[in-house]
Amino acid sequence: MPQAWARRHKTAQALALRSRIVLACSDGADSSAVAVKLAVTQQTVCKWRGRFVKERLDGLRDAPRSGTPRTIDDARVEAVIAKTLEGQPKNATHWSTRTMAREAKLSQSAVSRIWRAFGLQPHRQETFKLSTDPHFVEKTRDIVGLYMDPPVKAMVLCVDEKSQIQALDRTQPMLPLAPGIAERRTHDYERHGTTTLFAALDIATGKVIGELHRRHRSSEFLKFLRTIEASVPSDLDIHLVMDNYGTHKTLTIRRWFARHPRFKVHFTPTSASWLNQVERWFATLTEKQIRRGTHRSTRQLEDAIRAYLKINNTEPKPFIWTKSADAILASIERFCLRISNSGH
Repeated sequence: MPQAWARRHKTAQALALRSRIVLACSDGADSSAVAVKLAVTQQTVCKWRGRFVKERLDGLRDAPRSGTPRTIDDARVEAVIAKTLEGQPKNATHWSTRTMAREAKLSQSAVSRIWRAFGLQPHRQETFKLSTDPHFVEKTRDIVGLYMDPPVKAMVLCVDEKSQIQALDRTQPMLPLAPGIAERRTHDYERHGTTTLFAALDIATGKVIGELHRRHRSSEFLKFLRTIEASVPSDLDIHLVMDNYGTHKTLTIRRWFARHPRFKVHFTPTSASWLNQVERWFATLTEKQIRRGTHRSTRQLEDAIRAYLKINNTEPKPFIWTKSADAILASIERFCLRISNSGH
């Protein structure tokens, strides 16, 4: 029974944790080792270990508490959770509190409380894409190794392009922020051209080497590589973390790298741009400068980006990479097991 409680997603998280504690102890591990493994205190391990020895399975359940008696027992709560996770309404792709309330013969507020308690949000959906790169493990270890243990006498730069940045202007003047009233703007806009930002983020300092071009070809990328070469002291090797975009792998670019041996190229796995730290910097640029900006020309947009680059490099803040390659790979393994057992 503890094995089933520990595996089932619909089991209360507290009960699942207690089951994992008991199972870990049954393997012969001492309390301190189990506490470290499950990220709990040693007192917690001793408590549930002792209660299981004394009361067996009943010892893992919560003791009755004072207060108003419950009107919804554990079986009905578990039925709601199981139906939420494993079922689907006839007339929709996901449950709502109203449809679940009718199905379970409970009030809408009761369903809402159960969902909140177990962190269930059927109305939300997120996207994901797993890399199919056959060298995913090797590339991940290589890049994470650069982040967590950078080479000496070298600069590690995360390089990418933010292409097709649009200079947008609203069709009518914006209404400014006022007490009790949010800033408002029209939903439609006028386009005034695009630009591309080539950027190289220094992982050690957070400074960014940036260059703007109206086009996005290997010739523009080659110009940016020459800018990087001129910006980095000549006594340092240069490690570039890049994705697999076509402009990074043309014959001209490969020949240029061959003639400049201090450049060491590290390609991210396909469909794994999240390994490139400059992508996070691009997200900050979009949030703080581009998304709500109004630009009546491409030149005005480029001036705004250059101003942001100058501010960033005046007080740079590097991103701190904390997750090891082993932790990343273990997390992906768990995710793959979840989706392979999802039944979809």
